[in-house]
Amino acid sequence: MDISILVNLTYIGASILFIVGLKMLGSPDTARQGNLLSASGMLLAVVITLLDQNIIDFRFIAGALIAGSIVGYFAATKVQMTSMPEMVAIFNGFGGIASLLVGSAEYVVSSLDNPALMGAIYFTVLIGGLTFTGSIIAYGKLSEVISGKPFIYKGQQFVNGLLLLAILLVGINMLFLQGMISPNETLLLLISLAFVLGVLFVIPIGGADMPVVIALLNSFSGLAACAAGFVITNNVLIVAGSLVGASGLILTNIMCKAMNRSLANVLFSGFGAVSDQSSGETEEQGEVSPINAQDAYLILEAASSVLIIPGYGMAVAQAQHAVRELGELLESNGAEVKYAIHPVAGRMPGHMNVLLAEANVSYDVLVEPEDVNPIMETVDVCMVIGANDVVNPDAKDNEGSPIYGMPIIEVDNSKTVFVLKRSMASGFAGIQNPLFFKSNTRMLFGDAKETVSTLVSEFKG
Repeated sequence: MDISILVNLTYIGASILFIVGLKMLGSPDTARQGNLLSASGMLLAVVITLLDQNIIDFRFIAGALIAGSIVGYFAATKVQMTSMPEMVAIFNGFGGIASLLVGSAEYVVSSLDNPALMGAIYFTVLIGGLTFTGSIIAYGKLSEVISGKPFIYKGQQFVNGLLLLAILLVGINMLFLQGMISPNETLLLLISLAFVLGVLFVIPIGGADMPVVIALLNSFSGLAACAAGFVITNNVLIVAGSLVGASGLILTNIMCKAMNRSLANVLFSGFGAVSDQSSGETEEQGEVSPINAQDAYLILEAASSVLIIPGYGMAVAQAQHAVRELGELLESNGAEVKYAIHPVAGRMPGHMNVLLAEANVSYDVLVEPEDVNPIMETVDVCMVIGANDVVNPDAKDNEGSPIYGMPIIEVDNSKTVFVLKRSMASGFAGIQNPLFFKSNTRMLFGDAKETVSTLVSEFKG
């Protein structure tokens, strides 16, 4: 059999595994199997490509494989769950820089008089470079190495316009005017402009919008990989990149809808600057009603329905296992326990789902806001654990709030609300929450894990 036929048949098989695996990721019950299936497809594609394209000494490939495996192992097993968003962000950047390197290498060795090839290389380098530096900035904002506030300055749009014009001119030179600038200078200029574009693309965006940005950068990394597939005429890379790009765009759209904002609003509104102005309006709304864990236990012990709303504070406290144990004790006490997951809770898409899955919380008890909001008045107790913005009543009551119109989990309509927080500090968006001052809200101050563990001890007697 012709080796090219075998390669293409293997690529088709790998593509089928990608598509089926991606479909399985849509359900929590099959997500793990879908992930393994997609990974198997990629392994198959890599092996057959190495067998077909003997273009580099296998010793280099083996060295890179060992180094990458070591990094991947420690990244997957040693990183704290609180740092998972940062890891996802930096991995998006790795995908971008890999595509950039492929495009750059092909540019160096290819004929420069092929406009189609030059166009594919141009797109690969541009999107790959943008994704790399944009992901680095996103990592910095998520890890709070860089301020989560948007960086906005006078003349910003003018600077961005000049940058885009320069990028366009470099593209025209690559495609049609070879010789005006030397090939090496053209490539270095394009890489530099792409890096700068990535920084300027993400730095104006507030930290509260990072979940959307992560999803978008994930899409960009896929699009860059797809373009790299066209550059080196690799079908499976085109398919895989297209799937990642499309799914990332769909996820981005879902995240925007969850915040009732357009993508353009997320990218260009300067959310944090608005929130700074509005946050002071709600600082003095009355007195809060603190409660200790022992008194909270008495209320929970009598409750017939409990809704738990996890947020980033649960991740910081690493309280997910204690929360699961408390949920099981409540159920054994006769209460119906559900976990309400907001799409933008945490600092990346699916952050809370990952945490609860790690704690072996059953997928059957996870619900979405639209499932519980209509029956919220019948819920005896809502436990808000480290969530802030996704339960903020200003989203539906205060037209002047920057989050007005955002769908929230309407815990303020329940009979009793427990808010577990370390302090009265605002959430990642920098907005005060009037929920804390409502008559049916009780504040449980302290470390979430310690508080929940105390509740567990009370139930155990």
